[in-house]
Amino acid sequence: MSQESHEGGVPELGERMYALCEELFPICRSITGDGVRETLRIVGRHIPLEISEVPTGTPVFDWTVPKEWNIRDAYIRDPRGRKVVDFQALNLHVVNYSVPVRTRLPLEALKAHLFSLPDRPQLVPYRTSYYKETWGFCLAHERLLALEDGEYEVVVDSTLEPGSLSYGECVLPGDSTEEVLISAHVCHPSLANDNLSGIALATYLARALAGRPHRYTYRFIFAPGTIGSITWLARNEDVVPRIRHGLVVSCVGDGGGPTYKRSRQGSAEIDRAVAHVLAHCGRAGVKVEDFSPYGYDERQYCSPGFDLPVGLFERSKYGTFPEYHTSGDNLDFIQVEALNDSYRWISQVISILEDNACYLNTHPKCEPQLGKRGLYNAVGGSNDSASIQMAMLWVLNLSDGGNSLLDIAERAGIPFETVHRAASLLADAQLLTAC
Repeated sequence: MSQESHEGGVPELGERMYALCEELFPICRSITGDGVRETLRIVGRHIPLEISEVPTGTPVFDWTVPKEWNIRDAYIRDPRGRKVVDFQALNLHVVNYSVPVRTRLPLEALKAHLFSLPDRPQLVPYRTSYYKETWGFCLAHERLLALEDGEYEVVVDSTLEPGSLSYGECVLPGDSTEEVLISAHVCHPSLANDNLSGIALATYLARALAGRPHRYTYRFIFAPGTIGSITWLARNEDVVPRIRHGLVVSCVGDGGGPTYKRSRQGSAEIDRAVAHVLAHCGRAGVKVEDFSPYGYDERQYCSPGFDLPVGLFERSKYGTFPEYHTSGDNLDFIQVEALNDSYRWISQVISILEDNACYLNTHPKCEPQLGKRGLYNAVGGSNDSASIQMAMLWVLNLSDGGNSLLDIAERAGIPFETVHRAASLLADAQLLTAC
């Protein structure tokens, strides 16, 4: 799938993804609530999105859909009446899921509810309290140290009550009912890389796929982290057997990596396809890691009761960059070029999934004569022609009905796109037949 398909040129596409991140950045999201709904509504302006609401108290395997949380305002005023922490200035200032509170406290008592980062004193941390009813505020450590003794006014104007959990799905039918799953979490507030970059990339990937025919059916899920994917799986066990490949997409807007965490299966086609693309992406910082049961929603899709072939695609790995889960993960941290590169690599992975096939050499006894069929210098300039010709020799030699084009590309050390192009030329010349 060409990166330019249906979305204009490369810079324009990256700018559109960045603009979507900008639009979504101010929204205070959580695992439930109006912030998630507003986010899904905006995504739904770009792609066909079906939104599901699952009531509080619904059992989902060993979990239960929690109460719905919404917040209008929150602040702390110092003894002189000045707002020293203000939710309206930065939604990370409130511990996500804080229960409502209106009180006055001396500084020493207040400190039990304050969170900061002594090692990164200028950054505000992101903290949550989803499953314990409490409240708190986050602030820069340098601001915490500057607080003077005295009594502070504390207000959290929030609600935590029965409601529902929201998630969105975009299903794009293909020639086959077998599915490719793309999943992005939508539960973080103003964090640009960890949350918004994945949402933006998945949105524009779905938009591009909606405008072209494809072999697989594509299912894009936009759900709150952990509880959202658990809820989706609990409500869609009939769909699960159709999923053949999958990716969780997050942290795709910074300049690090790229990083890929394999599925629990380890050598699934998606694992091999991503590793192959990254081996030829031309970057020195590539990391391909084995599966672990910690991370994002891949750990739910890869739980042993499902064991789906779903990996995690990122740039810098979660938890490894200083800006992770802090106010440093802002719109200045993500880059148009990085979004472009991430989109291009995932598009190449999809092309492999779409085009991978097995062929049978129709002239297997010795090399067929390529020149009389016009297959020497059939394409491009001298360098391109040489690579295609070498790929044709590999394809002819290994197309015994047991090797896929990805098998051949891996063994030959040649980019899949080149191998696929060679196979197309050979098939047109009736030297290959599809198995």
